[in-house]
Amino acid sequence: MTIEITAENFENEVLNSDKPVLIDFWAAWCGPCRMLSPVVDEIAEENDNVKVGKVNVDEQLELAAQFGIQSIPTLLFFKDGKQIDRSVGVASKSAILNMINA
Repeated sequence: MTIEITAENFENEVLNSDKPVLIDFWAAWCGPCRMLSPVVDEIAEENDNVKVGKVNVDEQLELAAQFGIQSIPTLLFFKDGKQIDRSVGVASKSAILNMINA
């Protein structure tokens, strides 16, 4: 299951998470985001060891700016409250899993 990440819950859900966190920055009007979304959802369902969240950049401009999101979809991977990886554009499921399991 994916969770909606907002400026209000970011610290609790991401920075203070006891699990690594994958975040999908997306928007409803973004075609590539719609292609990536089912892959991200699948990863969330299949991997209990990772928390998966989504940030709607139209609703969360502050978070998008904070992480320098220039184009979407962008995936950020956090471990122990720190960003350790970033992927811009549509990525394959195996590429995302490699990022998570590195």
